[in-house]
Amino acid sequence: MKRFRDLISIQKAAVDVPESSKVLKRRFEIQKSDDERMLAFGWANVALNESGEQIEDWQQDMIDPEELENAAYNFVELYREGGEMHERGGAAVLIESMVFTEEKMKRLGIPEGTLPVGWWIGFKVTDPDVWKKVKDGTYTMFSIEGEAERIEVKEGA
Repeated sequence: MKRFRDLISIQKAAVDVPESSKVLKRRFEIQKSDDERMLAFGWANVALNESGEQIEDWQQDMIDPEELENAAYNFVELYREGGEMHERGGAAVLIESMVFTEEKMKRLGIPEGTLPVGWWIGFKVTDPDVWKKVKDGTYTMFSIEGEAERIEVKEGA
């Protein structure tokens, strides 16, 4: 099983730098943006990497593809709003959402091993101050707020 932290690099030579600043975010960063229209796109969450391995997120949680798909549909149906750092809403609105499952990728003709099983999203940022933080690198990735029941998974089970 891959862990999210296996997909990022830690700066080794950083002295007197907070731990959070030592992480170089690569894998789940915003993949595409449109400055003029204040649009940002990327992976909200990935259940399986391109090799089919389940991965852990920042909180060391894993999500099964079916649960991710259900969570994505629930978010799109009931919320669609983007906030700022889980502190306030009204900063963005969801404009694109697709959960890439193995079945959907097969039907779309996407070769196996090309994309992860995950949830791709796009937001129109409506707050100019938040957009500045996207552009200057303060906000480099998406974080979908939610609740879940944690179930411990035994290694090798």
